[in-house]
Amino acid sequence: MSKNLIIVESPAKARTIQKFAPKNFLVKASMGHIRDLPKTRLGVDVENEFAPHYVVIKGKAPIIKELKLAVKAAKEVFLAPDPDREGEAIAWHLAALVDQGRAIHRIYLHEITKPALSAALASPSEIDINKVNAQQARRILDRLVGYKLSPLLWAKVTGGLSAGRVQSVAVRLICEREREILAFVPEEYWTLAARLFKDSPEVAFDAMLVQKNQEKIKITNEEQARTAERDLASASYAVREVTRKEQKKNPAPPFITSTLQQEASRRLGFRVSKTMQIAQQLYEGLDVGSEGTVGLISYMRTDSTRISEAARAEALEFIEGRFGSEYQGPPRKYKSRPGAQEAHEAIRPTSVLRDPEEIKNLLTRDQYRLYRLIWERFLASQMASCILNIETADISAGEYLLRASGTSVKFPGFTRVYEEAKDEEQTNGDKVLPPLEAGDSLSLLNLDLKQKFTQPPPRYNEATLVKTLEEKGIGRPSTYAPIVETILKREYVKILEKRFFPTELGFVVTDLLIKHFQDIVNPDFTAEMEEKLDQIEEGHVNWVSVLRDFYGPFSRVLADAETQVEKVVLEPEMTDEVCPKCGKPMVIKKGRFGKFLACSGYPECRSTKPFLKEVGLPCPNEGCTGQVIERRGKKAKFYGCSRYPECTFSSWDKPTDKKCARCGKVMVLRATRGGKFYLACIDRECGKGATVKPEEAGQEVQAPQEG
Repeated sequence: MSKNLIIVESPAKARTIQKFAPKNFLVKASMGHIRDLPKTRLGVDVENEFAPHYVVIKGKAPIIKELKLAVKAAKEVFLAPDPDREGEAIAWHLAALVDQGRAIHRIYLHEITKPALSAALASPSEIDINKVNAQQARRILDRLVGYKLSPLLWAKVTGGLSAGRVQSVAVRLICEREREILAFVPEEYWTLAARLFKDSPEVAFDAMLVQKNQEKIKITNEEQARTAERDLASASYAVREVTRKEQKKNPAPPFITSTLQQEASRRLGFRVSKTMQIAQQLYEGLDVGSEGTVGLISYMRTDSTRISEAARAEALEFIEGRFGSEYQGPPRKYKSRPGAQEAHEAIRPTSVLRDPEEIKNLLTRDQYRLYRLIWERFLASQMASCILNIETADISAGEYLLRASGTSVKFPGFTRVYEEAKDEEQTNGDKVLPPLEAGDSLSLLNLDLKQKFTQPPPRYNEATLVKTLEEKGIGRPSTYAPIVETILKREYVKILEKRFFPTELGFVVTDLLIKHFQDIVNPDFTAEMEEKLDQIEEGHVNWVSVLRDFYGPFSRVLADAETQVEKVVLEPEMTDEVCPKCGKPMVIKKGRFGKFLACSGYPECRSTKPFLKEVGLPCPNEGCTGQVIERRGKKAKFYGCSRYPECTFSSWDKPTDKKCARCGKVMVLRATRGGKFYLACIDRECGKGATVKPEEAGQEVQAPQEG
């Protein structure tokens, strides 16, 4: 009997769906995209309506063959890649390559659950060609910029560089922020607070100086500060006026992609890429015990705050049962960004009944932490508002006015579950005041005079960079993580203490692009292109005309730049290494296969050495005094000893500072076939008993990157 076939892009997603799909359905995975533009050439016919030339991705031929056989044996075919532009494009390419004359349908799974699958199979649709064209337009735009502009950067700056519509704007933002910081001139100012009490010093409170002679006071030097301090030290204090009011505080909306990335960065310290990796696992499905494998969250690439009525009803019932009916929130219409795709829901748990604490032991530490964050945010968004009592006291002291404020919670509402984290530069100084009434006399306990200086704007961290990109309409939910990884990989920026710092290369490339390719690094232009891509998806704009309007001016500017841009000479990075041939300092240079050390006396001395990056750990071999360093093989990096060839230690697995509890040898970070990482004894003969999870070893570990 012929089975119906469902094709998804992910093996994990396929395994989850297969477990609850009807018995007459087979689920297969395409392993992501199966066709793309060629890597070695432009692949776009700019003279023929920008026709793309797609080729089968290397290594995908066996998968396509397998899918064709499955399609041939199937009764009907249902294409179920992710419900976004990339997923639509995957479905379109699949339909073109595996068509065997069978009925092919498109279904959308906004969550990987049995009810969602049943609903999708009951109402299949066709591939949305407008969404496909929007993806093609983005892909071709990026290809035109990358393949036309990057060779110019190679010729005029150095090899291995790239430019892009979105990544170049992100680097510009980081460079401009750094220049703001460098140009910033601090301004002196002073604050003066009085520590006051009414009946007992044990219930003293702080009041800030705000006015003098009924005008706002600004103290800019020590002389003014000391004068005010002397006056207040001898003044009599009395409450002039007390105002009290209630303030309603509403919960934040459910997560969209960008807000999830920001909040996970602030609360959990996750990199943007890590957030998306773990969210993908939660979406595609995990084993949660008696239920089996099920998707725990809805689709995680979305810019809509909408939720379904069924999800809201389930949440309200849960809230009533756990907290009481007074905690149930009213229906709220959260505002999505202009152009948000309302067909998608916000990121939410597929069932609020799956309490994070009840499935904690079935998830990894990071899966649990991110799931709990999503669960709490969604639940809070459906709860009643928090009601605050706000109290402000104006206090007279001769010709001066001081102000004290306090906040108390009248009704906690959603804060029983969750409150949005603050950025580092935001502070919350709310305190509770003692009972005060107009006319009350107050006593001075002490004065707190502080000299301060205005601060420059903070450097971007991943959360604030994503927030800025979103606010400016640059990029889309699925692009933020790869943007960050690309600009780090190209060494346009580096991260120090979780903040972005532009490199010299970042400044040089940004300045070159601003001078000769203003549109490419113009935030407004980039945002306008994103809007046009949205209009293509909505069927309002022809995708070829968008490409034509962009490429005409771009190609003319590119032609001019090839003759006008002068060669940029980057200052080499000096090192403490000494040339073994001539004794001059060695510098770090970048070649085709990465960084290497070269003599600063080049071309007279052509001596070179490998660039060895220390990991910060001693060599694991007993008696060796060397350090563990990263080395580079033909296909990937590995770890070896700095004293090679005297010491021959080498390992594909990254050594750590942990010791095996069984044999005392070094623990290494090792990968499973599924791409997950864990700590294990470097001695494979030691046995599985020594294997522990990174979190159980008390160490946050970064997965090693492919070379």
